[in-house]
Parts: sequence; structure tokens; C-alpha cells
Amino acid sequence: MFTLLTCVMFMAFVAYYSWRKTKGQVSTASGYFLAGNGLGSVFIAGSLLLTNISTEQLIGQSGLTYFGNLTPLAWEVWAVRGIILLACLFLPMYLGGAFATIPEFLKSRYGEGTRRLVVGLLMFGYIFVWSPSILYGGSLALMKILNIEQTFGLSQVSALWIVTWVIGIIGAFYAVAGGLRAVAISDTLNGIGLLVIGCLVPVFGLMALGDQIGGSMTDALHHIATTHTEKLNAIGTGNKGDVIPFSAIFTGLMVMATFYWATNQFVIQRALGAASLKEGQKGLLLSGFFKMLVPFIAMFPGILAFHLFGDGLSPRDIAYPTLVRETLPAPLMGLFIAVLLGAVFSTYNSLLNSAATMFALDIYKPFIDKNVGDTKLIFVSKVFAIICAGFTLFAAPMLLNAPDGLFVFLQKFTGFIAIPIVSLVLMGLFTGKLRIPGRAAQFIIVFHVITYYLLVWGLERTLEIKVPIHWMHVFGLLFVIEVSILVVWALVKPSKEAFVHIHKPKVEMQPWRYAMLTSSVLLSLAVLSYIVFSNVGLAYADAVVSPIFGKVILITIGACIGVSVWAHTKLQPKYKRYVVSRYGSEADKKALESEKTLVNAIESSSK
Repeated sequence: MFTLLTCVMFMAFVAYYSWRKTKGQVSTASGYFLAGNGLGSVFIAGSLLLTNISTEQLIGQSGLTYFGNLTPLAWEVWAVRGIILLACLFLPMYLGGAFATIPEFLKSRYGEGTRRLVVGLLMFGYIFVWSPSILYGGSLALMKILNIEQTFGLSQVSALWIVTWVIGIIGAFYAVAGGLRAVAISDTLNGIGLLVIGCLVPVFGLMALGDQIGGSMTDALHHIATTHTEKLNAIGTGNKGDVIPFSAIFTGLMVMATFYWATNQFVIQRALGAASLKEGQKGLLLSGFFKMLVPFIAMFPGILAFHLFGDGLSPRDIAYPTLVRETLPAPLMGLFIAVLLGAVFSTYNSLLNSAATMFALDIYKPFIDKNVGDTKLIFVSKVFAIICAGFTLFAAPMLLNAPDGLFVFLQKFTGFIAIPIVSLVLMGLFTGKLRIPGRAAQFIIVFHVITYYLLVWGLERTLEIKVPIHWMHVFGLLFVIEVSILVVWALVKPSKEAFVHIHKPKVEMQPWRYAMLTSSVLLSLAVLSYIVFSNVGLAYADAVVSPIFGKVILITIGACIGVSVWAHTKLQPKYKRYVVSRYGSEADKKALESEKTLVNAIESSSK
């Protein structure tokens, strides 16, 4: 009863606070879909943190590290590349054109036919892949933590259906009732709880391991660093425990990070609702530091579960809920369940909100009722969100036997959507002079769906021909092929009309003065993490770390400091001039010219 009471109280507080903060602010389309362009950096960072961290991380990544090693680290620490691309390159273009959705931008670049296909792709992913995966992971965790099957005498399938429907119905409420602002506020509150409780889970796991080996937490850490050290290797060992090969960091993973953080509607929608370019960049880059905590919150528990319970847990995805059930003190269990539900609700209602936004702005308004008012548009989006929720409630329990674990299943199916969208958005944003016709863009989408299926599944299943490269490398290969097709098509048979970028920003377009410095620090942390979790660092077999670890770390830190200083002093001024000259207002451009004149005068005087 105490567990249930604390869970309900925390969830009720989040719901009440979100309702109070959104009361009277979602009566317009702008307020409902983009929070009235009033989101500050803290809300953006907090919302992105919890939107990104959900059951596919907590459950899926812990299962991967329990079964294999730390190669899933690449998904998290190298995500900062996608965050930096969005903050520094994509966001100025998005805000400068005042786009509300990615399909809206693609329509302006490639025509209406392309928008329809992209909306179809994203809708498929949101309704039949991502939302069901999120609900399934959360339901599985709650079933194991609360022993729902044994408590109520239910079969695993029955329990999964019941828990899925309860979570799905409650989670849909935030998105349907409050729009983006409610999602962002509730995400921020739940994010605080996730950081606190999520960090406590591995702490209590270390305490339990220390007790098991007859020592302290320090002894537990030493035990992990000297026993089965291959599990601490993020670079990989070339065996079946490697979820992702190290080389994929430079191929498919780069494409996936760009898609997820820079072109995925349900992620970038927070940035599109920023009060200014500066606030958007601050919030995005701050979320990059939060991403560095994810391995500790979502991957380290899998390693702890291996050392505590051995390698006999099955399926692998129950490693995290088993660790929680066996190590977390009872007084904290209610808060943990509330935070876990918050993580599920966050991603789930973000998906519903973005799906409803695209349906309202990209399908209903342009094709069904061009003169629709804000009140009816919001009503239509809510009805569509309810319909989407119904589909996901039926689809989620069917993932009970997901191959390769939940996380890998989700990433493989994301491949259907990610590569063509990244290709089209990149070429659309940064090759304005290249006249890519709409037919080329539409061909790329159809070509990709068919080719990707054949390379990852179809050839092996139908012709027993196994493609001899990792499925992540397929991402990178198809990206190069599809971009090449677009370029060649544009050169051979260009569009008759040139693309003209429409400049109509609704917010201030001054970049954050520390954007380049912060980006450099984030990349430096990613590099350092790979040194720590390698054969030179904690994965060294004969001791805690290798004899050369200290020298390697010092040299790397020195190089990172040098790059960061250069980025702030040399690159930042050039970046500011680039952004203001392309996307700033006339007043901003005049101020920049005055500043440049003053700097030149000072330099001349000093000489």
C-alpha cells in the first residue's frame, strides 16, 4: 500500500502541476503544437532527457550489457554528434523558416508527393514500431518488479495485456489534454525523478554486490574492474557479445544519430518550440551532458545484474527489473515505479503528440479543410491521437518475443524510416542550388524501403543469401547510395524550378555564445569515455587499468582542451557571422557589421 500510495501521489503531483502551467495556453494551434514558441532551455533539456530515456534504454540496454559488453555505449555517448548537428546547423534553418514539422519542410523542398510519403513513413514508425515498443518495455518491467503474474494469478500474456492498457490509457492523457507544453513540463518533473532514482539503482546494486562478496561498495567496484573485464569493453572484442562494431560509429550510427536528434519530429519538436535560437541551443547542448549519464543509469545495471545473478536470466530484458526488485529498498519502490511510468509516458505521449501534429498540419489542414480554425484543428488532432493510442494498445503485447532483445528490434525497424529522411533533409537544407526534382525524392523513399528489407531480412529468408556486413553498416551504405542518386538525378534531369528558402523567423536568431565551446567539450567527453572503457582502461585484464592509462588520459585531455579553446576563440566568431548573416533580422545584421567594424578598428590601433 505504501508503494502504491507514493507512486500515485508523485504521478498526481506531476499531472496537477502540468495542468496548472498549461491552463489557458493551449487554445491556439501554436500553443498546442509548439508551446507558443515559449520553451526555455531548462524545459527543452529536461523534456529531451526523459523523451530519450525510456524503457528501450532502461530495459533494452541493460539487457544488452547483461548478455554482452559495453558496446551499446556508442548509442549514447556518440549521440552528442546528432545533438550538436541539430543545435548548430539544423535548428537555425528550422527556426529561420518557421517550420512546424519535418514533412512541412520537405514539401517546400520536394513537393506535396514527398510530404505524403514521409508522413506515411513516420506515422508507420510512431504507431506500429516506437509506441508499441515503449509500452511493451514498460509493461514488462512493471510485471517483473511487482510480480503481477503471481500476485493476481494471471498468465504472462494476460498480465502483459492488462498492464499495457493501463499504462497506455494514462500516458495518452498528457499528450491529448495538454499538447507540447504539458508534455515538456511533465517530462522535466519526471526527469528530475529519473535522475535521482535512476542513479540510486546502480548504487544499491553496488551495495548488494559488496554484501555478496563480503566487502563494501569500493570492493564491489574493484571486483567489477578485475572480474570478467571483457564486459567493460566499449570498443568490442569481435565476438557475439558485440552489439555494435566499433567501425559502425563512423557509418550507420552517425546516420542514426543524425536522424534521431536532427530530423525526428517527436524529438526536434521541443527545439522547434524554443523561445529563441539561443534558448534552443542551450537546451539541446545541455541535454548532451545528460546523455553522458545514461550509460550509468541504463547500462551499468546490466553489468551489476550479471555479477549478482550470473548469466542465467532469461529473457535478457528482465535483467534491469530483476536488479530493481532484488536491491531497491521498499520505501523507494513506489517512487521508482512512478519514475519508470514517467519515462514510459514521456516517450509515449511525445510520439502521440507528434503524430497528432503531423496529421493535423500535414494531412487534415492541406487536404481536408484548408480553412479550418484552431479550435477544430486541435479537436481533430486529439481524436487522431486517441485513435493512434488504440492501435498501439493492441500492437504492444505482440512484441513479447522480440528477436535480439527489445532495443535491437527497435533500431532495426527504425532503419526503414531513418535513412531516406536523413538523406532528403540533408540535401534539402544544405544543397539549395542543386535542383533535386520531387520524383527523385519519392523514388528514394520507395527504393530504400524495398532495398533495406532485402539486405537486412529478405535475401536471407527467401534466397538464403546472408549479406556479409553488419546491419548498422547497411545504414551507412544505403545513405551514401541514396545521396548519390539524388545528386546524379539533379545533374542529369534537374527540376525546372530552383528552390528558394523562405526566411520568416518568429523568434530571435542570435546564436548562443558558448555553442562551439560546449560542443567541443561534449565531443571530448565522448572520446575520453572510450579510453576509460577500453583495453587501456577498465577493460584491461590484469589490473584495474593498464600501466599506460594515466599517460593516455593526460595526452587526450590536453588535446581536448586545445581543441575547445580554438573552437571558442576562432570558430565561434565565424559561426556567429554565418548564422546572423543567413538567418538574422536586419537589425541583427547591422549590429554584426558594427561589431566587426569595431573589432577591426581595435586591431588596427593595437598594431
